[in-house]
Amino acid sequence: MSNNQFDSEGFDLTASENDGGVIYEIGGGVTEEAKEQPSSSPSNANNNNEDNNDSSSSPTFESERLKQIGNTHFTSGNHLEAIDYYTMAIEACPYGDDVGPTGEELLRLKEEFDERKREKNEERRRLEMERRRTSSSTNNNNNDDEKKDDENNNNNIKKTENNEKKTEEEFIPPRHIYGHKLAIYHANRAASHLHLGHLDEAIDDCTIAILYNPLYTKAYLRRSTAYERNDDTESALLDSQQASILEPKNTKISRNTTRLQKIENERMEKLKQETVDKLKDLGNSLLGNFGLSLDNFNAVQDPETGGYSISFNQNK
Repeated sequence: MSNNQFDSEGFDLTASENDGGVIYEIGGGVTEEAKEQPSSSPSNANNNNEDNNDSSSSPTFESERLKQIGNTHFTSGNHLEAIDYYTMAIEACPYGDDVGPTGEELLRLKEEFDERKREKNEERRRLEMERRRTSSSTNNNNNDDEKKDDENNNNNIKKTENNEKKTEEEFIPPRHIYGHKLAIYHANRAASHLHLGHLDEAIDDCTIAILYNPLYTKAYLRRSTAYERNDDTESALLDSQQASILEPKNTKISRNTTRLQKIENERMEKLKQETVDKLKDLGNSLLGNFGLSLDNFNAVQDPETGGYSISFNQNK
């Protein structure tokens, strides 16, 4: 493949040796980068980290050997075989209380954290509604002692909410001694899944890679690609923005973020228009019972105040 050819759905995969070390981008263009994939022979593999120097006595020696075979299959286009070897590399890595959790355990912990966060958010909304009802009743109550009690209750609720926000703002995964290696195994497997259109699997693998190594730019980019192909441009944009934060001088990532922002803005505008149209249809349905429609009402904005005045036109 020559350098002027690219996967238009890209920013997804590390190039093979013959591609000159480029990543094909979404929307066109190429990004030069150091290779993560090896040459055609596993023994001559050249990865951009210190993992290649593992001796046979290293706990990750077997994982590295399997990863290199997977890389060879990947560069040869044998993506199913690559997935098998990346999976074996993941399974061969040490785990346990003294080492660190598996990827599946990390996903489970994050899902449990997200569920607790949703429950707390629901509880905060319930407390907020309760506080508003209490404030409303207090304003209509002339008993000063009861007012003070209600104010104290509201203050206690606010303090509880603020403390919860401070103590549980984001998920901090438990550390794995070989997390930086596992992040590569999972991200490489995600690249193979992307080639085969296994979007959910690619997203899970990228998420695990990010949990193992939150500074792994490629994992964010690959997950962004998977999200976009899955028509989730909101999540794709968030991941591309995070990649831009990690590599602020990378103009290719910046352009991709700008492109996704434009797509997301267009999606939100379309969604807003669809909502307005549905509300109009509902309004016309109700007014139709009286022989009227929204066309009988004109809304004119005051340029000075920004407010609207509504006028009725019976002839329409």
